Amino acid sequence: MKVSLQPALNDGNLDANQLNSQRQLGISISAIAEALDRNVPLNLCLILDHSGSMHGRSLETVKKAAIRLVDRLNSGDRLSIVVFDHRAKVLVPSQVIENPEKIKQLINHLSADGGTAIDEGLRLGIEELAKAKKDTVSQAFLLTDGENEHGDNNRCLKFAELAASYNLTLNTLGFGDNWNQDVLEKIADAGLGTLSYIQKADQVVEEFSRLFRRIQTVGLTNAYLLFSLMPNVRLAELKPIAQVSPDTIELPLQQEADGRFSVRLGDLMKDAERVILANIYLGQLPTGEQAIANVQVRYDDPAANQVGLFTPNIPVYAHVVKNYQADLNPQVQHSILALAKYRQTQLAETKLQQGDRTGAATMLQTAAKTALQMGDQGAATVLQNSATSLQAGQDLSESDRKKTRMVSKTVLQDTPPT
Repeated sequence: MKVSLQPALNDGNLDANQLNSQRQLGISISAIAEALDRNVPLNLCLILDHSGSMHGRSLETVKKAAIRLVDRLNSGDRLSIVVFDHRAKVLVPSQVIENPEKIKQLINHLSADGGTAIDEGLRLGIEELAKAKKDTVSQAFLLTDGENEHGDNNRCLKFAELAASYNLTLNTLGFGDNWNQDVLEKIADAGLGTLSYIQKADQVVEEFSRLFRRIQTVGLTNAYLLFSLMPNVRLAELKPIAQVSPDTIELPLQQEADGRFSVRLGDLMKDAERVILANIYLGQLPTGEQAIANVQVRYDDPAANQVGLFTPNIPVYAHVVKNYQADLNPQVQHSILALAKYRQTQLAETKLQQGDRTGAATMLQTAAKTALQMGDQGAATVLQNSATSLQAGQDLSESDRKKTRMVSKTVLQDTPPT
């Protein structure tokens, strides 16, 4: 397994006459499968809400989806299941599947009752995942349909950060319309997983299958992007780094002992790009090809039982010219639009919370236009519909709010049948 690492500036030319310039550095990273690679065992934990509000078809479809995953695990894969209402318990301790029928029986016996304590479920799930994280792809699916009424949301976020420090990936699934989007999104972002919105019960099996296919493509783990900037080059002070694909996430920046900056990437999927965007400022530079940065990835290869591997250190160049003409990179330009769509929608949400409906509608319209520019017709429709509702004096339903946030983070794609 190798790493593809491809940096590019949104505009490769710089004006030698400018005292200061701003550029976006797009960095595409993915795992590249090789012929002799063996599959990495999965270490999957399902953290499932079975509170009273899940009664009936909701819980039955979740149980069906969980049973389908039991059938899809390969020899050597590990599974654990944690369930929670206002308490949490380990239904299936972390294990290699040897008796799938017994596990299915335990799932089938689940019934809906009680309140909701997401943080306790998350705590036990992380403990189960941590037992078998060595040389595996360790991911959790956390599904809930409600608020964390018997728990502490700040505790959830601390657990998510703990999971990240253990190199565990957290995916969250919001079921119905009554879950807390801020909490589930922050858990998924901290765990470098994905947030899914399951509006109807019949979408559960499909969404579990989509996420399962995604984690099956993970080839490398514990990846970090490392980069250094040349003199006269600096990062933007506010929100300098973001991931824009497959989901948009504002990323925290750390400084390594050697002075380089690092950004946690987590798991790298085979032949599927992780795209990072850095906002940088450059002072005046002499004409010619000028190195402005170096980028490198540190990662683990669980299939080869190797940790702390490094890609070659790749320099990033800008072409400094006296007679400036733009040399735009369409891929990086697309990434800039994806980040703008996300931030514009966030600003609209802030304005709505402040009671500024007109301002919120205007920002949503702007985000819709940005989505159209990047060819994301689905997001443009959702964002414009929300703007139109606000302009007509209507309140956005919980469903509309959640759809609006979801389309701001990613380009929604149809899920193929399983």
